[in-house]
Amino acid sequence: MRLKKTVAATVMILAMLFTAKAQNYEILETKVLCKQKDRYIGWPTIAKTQSGELLVVFSGDRDAHVCPFGVVQMVRSRDNGRTWSEPTTINNTPLDDRDAGIIQTSKGTLLVNWFTSLAFDREKYYQKNPSWRRHADKLGPETRKYWLGNWMRRSVDNGQTWEKPVKHRVSAPHGPIELTDGRLLIVGSADHDGDKFIGVEESDDDGRSWRLIAKIPFAPGDSPRWQWEPHVVQTTGDTLIAMIRSQPRDDRSQYYMLQTESFDGGRTWTTAHKTPIWGYPPHLIKLNDGRLLVTYGVRRPPFSERACLSHYGGKTWDIENEITIQGAINGDLGYPASVQLDDGSIYTVYYQIDKPGEKTSLMGTHWQLK
Repeated sequence: MRLKKTVAATVMILAMLFTAKAQNYEILETKVLCKQKDRYIGWPTIAKTQSGELLVVFSGDRDAHVCPFGVVQMVRSRDNGRTWSEPTTINNTPLDDRDAGIIQTSKGTLLVNWFTSLAFDREKYYQKNPSWRRHADKLGPETRKYWLGNWMRRSVDNGQTWEKPVKHRVSAPHGPIELTDGRLLIVGSADHDGDKFIGVEESDDDGRSWRLIAKIPFAPGDSPRWQWEPHVVQTTGDTLIAMIRSQPRDDRSQYYMLQTESFDGGRTWTTAHKTPIWGYPPHLIKLNDGRLLVTYGVRRPPFSERACLSHYGGKTWDIENEITIQGAINGDLGYPASVQLDDGSIYTVYYQIDKPGEKTSLMGTHWQLK
């Protein structure tokens, strides 16, 4: 009996060693980038500038996941994520500022996008938070009409000053990308007078103005009503891949992201189709070796921030070797976004609870593929 137990233990240890050896990634460091006492932080995006600086934007100084007081803030790192600045506020409109994205264009311009919300304007929230009602009572109809929507803002001095925000049609939490032909492209969700769609906007003037050029087609069973928060990446030439958060009503088991492709630079798209990846929302980058990386949050046990690779330009995804970037204590998490550093390692930012009893924090993980 003792021999059997020894053999079994040896087999288990060898299996664990084999699994660890076979793991295709290594976590180098996980840390809190920004924590605001008794405040809530959510929905970040990261960008690496031409000078190598890392910039992260997010919605901070909040009461909760839904509240009237969210503002768009930014932190910086000049040492590849080892240390981070205190947050500065970029946008503080009269409404709730949420889901900030950021890129730097080839001209050196910083672009930050976000959307404003009145989701807090409900009786169920006012009963628990009387101060929210007092805030809402100060918002006249003209203020609500003007500020409600999707916004983009430019800075030509590395974020020291910001131009007047410009309204555009679609909303995407991780913002636009720049194509090799110099155009900026954003794939996002829109709901205008009951017309719910996933649309594609482009800018050829460095983000000063935007125009709608396409809508993503869906299969009959995949109503645009239940699709949100896409992101897009350019693979080669005119080929683009977009992935979409999909939440079929009343069937949580089917929260697999959808994917659509464009072969003409974003002007037309294939019908969105199901991927093997359960989670949301997507953030896509092309790695130096040509592989695609998508990061996303998983809001079911085991709660975590995860990633998946495509070795073939998005044709297939290596879900059998899904990467767990960081575990979490509950489902209030996600929106991971990544950049590849000059040494080939990856820095991923996201939001979740750092310690039990706290509200959410801005967090980051430095990791590398083997």
